[in-house]
Amino acid sequence: MRPLLVLAALLCALLGTAQPASAHTELVSSSPKDGATPTKAPDHLTLTFDEAVDVADVRVLTMDGDRLPVARPPKGTAKGTAENNVVRVALGSPADGKFAVVWSVVDEEDGHASSGRIAFTVGAAPARTGGDEARAAAPAPSPSVRKGLVAVRWAGYLALALFVGGLAFVALLWPGGTYEPRARALLGLAWTGGLLATVAAVGLQGAYASLGSLRDALRPATYADVLATEPGVVLAARGLMWVLAAVVLTALLQGAARSPGWRVGALAVAFGLLRTTGMTGHNSEGSEPTWGAVADFVHLLGAALWIGGLAMLALAVLPRRRPAELAEVVPGYARLAALSVTGIVGAGLVLAWQVVGSFGGLLHTSYGHLLLVKTAVLGCVLLAAYASRQWVRTRLDLAVLLRGDAATVRPFGYSVAAETGLVLVVLAVTSLLVTADPGR
Repeated sequence: MRPLLVLAALLCALLGTAQPASAHTELVSSSPKDGATPTKAPDHLTLTFDEAVDVADVRVLTMDGDRLPVARPPKGTAKGTAENNVVRVALGSPADGKFAVVWSVVDEEDGHASSGRIAFTVGAAPARTGGDEARAAAPAPSPSVRKGLVAVRWAGYLALALFVGGLAFVALLWPGGTYEPRARALLGLAWTGGLLATVAAVGLQGAYASLGSLRDALRPATYADVLATEPGVVLAARGLMWVLAAVVLTALLQGAARSPGWRVGALAVAFGLLRTTGMTGHNSEGSEPTWGAVADFVHLLGAALWIGGLAMLALAVLPRRRPAELAEVVPGYARLAALSVTGIVGAGLVLAWQVVGSFGGLLHTSYGHLLLVKTAVLGCVLLAAYASRQWVRTRLDLAVLLRGDAATVRPFGYSVAAETGLVLVVLAVTSLLVTADPGR
């Protein structure tokens, strides 16, 4: 209880001194304004955002679906704001004098999309296009695309944890597992799932950013558009790391787990996979992006070592019920898991401080609610982990003495299975958090 009280006090201190929560890129103003009635038809629309945007990440469509040209305004015309925050949209000349466009912008850091609708009429009374009605009619990413993106991210997180954690488990604790069919199958499935999830994420990211449908996620043009953006480059780098991971996995299956050269290569690939996964989250949006990146890396590494080791323990080691393996592997994993959980909790506090920013953000936003749900489920996981650790301390010697008797090992298997199942829920909530807006 004493460590938990210390962590709770630290969380209170962090949230009490944190900066306000950072949201995604949002529109600050437009000229003409939404609902305005200019006397003369403008030849362009100026959009000003709350942070720097890339012109390629800003899309403006007519209500008929035609894409309008977007460019930077002439130098010196963006008064009172940074030029990189402003874009200029070329407008046509509708016969009825009514202008209506849909805008969307992709956050340069994490790839999240924001969108809205702007409408105005030349030389007429204000139409019912502005205010609450316009905001209610504002476009948003397709629910099916959002759900697909959440599912793909969940699969990607799971594959990353199983692959990186599984490699570490075999290399550090169980070199003999290289020849165990269950361990080989688990690593192979993790690699396949990671690569497929990354490829699917590119298409879904494109459909999400362009407010398209699931069908748009399969179009080559969507992939080309995404790969020209910063989030797309990160996804491409992650795909390349998964290709390199195939080399590492092949060498492992050939018995290279004890080779220093293989360990260096595996470490480099694992670092690349973890880093490219963390580069598309909320950690790079705060006032201290470097600390956020470090905390996110530690968070992902701890989760991978814990979850991948759990899966390897539950699916490959325990079914064999070999006393010598239990005596060698289980205590080592218990120590590794304890270190991993410490890293997860410490890094999680830093990320909560940077992303949520206040008690109000924690208690009164959907993002904060999801974070509380994740914390509650994680608490249940830690209770199951505590039960496992107690078994290791009090019953492992007896299980080894009885040569892995099923009745003796079964309680440990139940607690490990409970940990594994609850961890899947934690990963699902994490996928929702990555898609959610911290400011809402």
